[in-house]
Amino acid sequence: MLHYLRILYQFPNWIRHFYRGATFRRQTDEKVIYLTFDDGCVPEVTPKVLEILDRYGVKATFFIVGDNARKYPDLLADLRSRGHQVGNHTFNHIKGWATPTDEYLDNVEKANELLKTHLFRPPYGRMKYSQKKALREKYEIILWDVLTHDYNKNIKPDTIMKAIRKYSRRGSIVTFHDSIKSAPNMLVVLPQAIEFWLAEGYKLETL
Repeated sequence: MLHYLRILYQFPNWIRHFYRGATFRRQTDEKVIYLTFDDGCVPEVTPKVLEILDRYGVKATFFIVGDNARKYPDLLADLRSRGHQVGNHTFNHIKGWATPTDEYLDNVEKANELLKTHLFRPPYGRMKYSQKKALREKYEIILWDVLTHDYNKNIKPDTIMKAIRKYSRRGSIVTFHDSIKSAPNMLVVLPQAIEFWLAEGYKLETL
């Protein structure tokens, strides 16, 4: 059971080896957590996330879907003006393993015309080797050390917090989602997680 839970919340070593060259965790001697969000920015959820982050005085990195940036440029500008970092999450949140490499790369670049960032995270945390190889020439590919599964309605906030307490460590990149689907779990867990990290002496920084 414990082995299953670890695979659920953290990439197993064989996947980390396959994606060698991607960043799962920052190597640091300091107690730092890198808080990240995927799938925004959306007006129904992202402003609530920004309010929580402001309340605690912490910064995060948002991996934004390019089409959302196109639809909500003022929200993207507000996010940046508050000192948060932006990453690329493709223009249409497409599946790398189901998309020809040239088409996938074009979709990433279409998003980056709006996002102008050196950080990239593949939707679903998966892509082809050819896509990874090409994108590494321009981007730092960011995966995660702890995935919260906040989008899963069958996983309750208490369970997510247990995983955060168990698996958070120096340099962890922790992934939430500022999406409508994830909001019921994420908005409950996020303040609890921040309070836990701060109480444990962690700093929260952008990538």
